[in-house]
Amino acid sequence: MLFMTTSVMVATVGSLAGARIAPSPAWATFPVAAMLLGSAAMTFPASAWMERVGRRNGFLTGAAFGLLGGLTAALGVYLSSLALLAAGTFFVGSYQAFAQFYRFAAGEVSDAAFRPRAISLVLAGGVVAAFTGTLLARWGGPWIPAHAYLGSFLLLALVSVAALGLLRGVRVPAASTAELEGPRRPWSVIVGQPTYLVALFGAATGLGAMVLAMTATPIAMAHHHHGLDASATVIQLHILGMFVPSFFTGSLIARFGVLPVMFMGVLLLGGHVAGALLGTGFLDFATALVFLGVGWNFLYIGGTTLLTGTYTPSEKSKAQAINDMTVSTVGMVCSFSAGGLLAALGWSAMNVLLLPWLGLAALAIGWLGWRTRRIRVRAGGREGF
Repeated sequence: MLFMTTSVMVATVGSLAGARIAPSPAWATFPVAAMLLGSAAMTFPASAWMERVGRRNGFLTGAAFGLLGGLTAALGVYLSSLALLAAGTFFVGSYQAFAQFYRFAAGEVSDAAFRPRAISLVLAGGVVAAFTGTLLARWGGPWIPAHAYLGSFLLLALVSVAALGLLRGVRVPAASTAELEGPRRPWSVIVGQPTYLVALFGAATGLGAMVLAMTATPIAMAHHHHGLDASATVIQLHILGMFVPSFFTGSLIARFGVLPVMFMGVLLLGGHVAGALLGTGFLDFATALVFLGVGWNFLYIGGTTLLTGTYTPSEKSKAQAINDMTVSTVGMVCSFSAGGLLAALGWSAMNVLLLPWLGLAALAIGWLGWRTRRIRVRAGGREGF
């Protein structure tokens, strides 16, 4: 919850702060893109560091990056330096690189039956963050009128301090020596598994589509004469859409299977595109962003759950890092592209570009379901996903 609060704060005011000091509108979303760049760049180092010092010390390192990021971004706003602002959000992204392993840590200490719910419940912390992140970002925005949003980033640093205090009490059981020293396949063999590839593509699709639209939303709403309160409310509703389903997504996966839930996620993202085409009023933005959030939830939790069955404990560091680095890179590219695409195409046309991507994701999930069903039938098992 504390980590997601910082992430929501950057999503709420990052592009708005960038727009005030960027040399052109196309660079307005650069601070949000820098956050995702930090996540992608630090994923492998974060995984390697935790393999060496353990989950707890790794998570503490991540929260320290959050503190550094909030202070640096605040300095960037104060000096009207887009580079410093982006450096600060890059450090927040480094925090994200460590924090994204929370869900894997929860899965590792759970049995197979509870694992989908464990992953879901970790992400459910975002429900609280939907309120705290947007509230703190909006509250801190006007603190210093001459330097709008400086207060928001100072509050982000304080939230990271709270995370440091809480994480000091975390105890994550270490894997046994036998598990860690088990056989390790080459990374190309792990990644080349059809199930791994579909899990990766599903999560990348969910995050990429979500980040592209979410990053552009505050700017698009400002273009259509919506104020900060309206855009913060839409982002809040979007974050609730992202995380409220976490209370039952794991149960849906246990009941219906992971692939049908992922397929439903693709359909919900299609619902976001439809909502974006309805208009540019407050309710149009709100409806589209709620669909976007729920679609991301189904694809991201589904993809994570699917991924956990593709590697052994001795392979987890490599397999998890490759997945999260790739997903974060896709998110970074989409975030950085959002400002330029929005300026060039407009809100509706930008979202229409998502449809071919969503179509490929649906085909990939359907193909894996067909392949799995054929294997089970050949083995004499029952049909189904």
